[in-house]
Amino acid sequence: MRYIRYLFLGSIGIILLVVALANRGDVTLTALPAEIAGVLNWNYTVSLPLFLIIFASIVAGILIGFVWEWLREYKHRAEASTQRRERERLEREMTELKGKNGANEDDVLAMLDGGTAAR
Repeated sequence: MRYIRYLFLGSIGIILLVVALANRGDVTLTALPAEIAGVLNWNYTVSLPLFLIIFASIVAGILIGFVWEWLREYKHRAEASTQRRERERLEREMTELKGKNGANEDDVLAMLDGGTAAR
């Protein structure tokens, strides 16, 4: 399985290298359209190879997707955290009750622990 992973990663690397070599030409990016830049008297431009723009767009898309999912799943993580705290509270309460009863162990608690009920 490890060799299949290395083969897959190597193939992706070769594909990315070929795309980079095929798209070496410079592309000029402008922050604003020419009409708006003229009105605001501000125009930022940068010239970069096309493959850098392509790869940066892919990375930005992945990062935006991760952040979007993280924000979308917040309610599920919050609910799981609340349930975990409640479970821990109930387990502490059960341990305290078992300690107070000692030898007179409750049948329900004994069944929960998997033990036999005291008779």
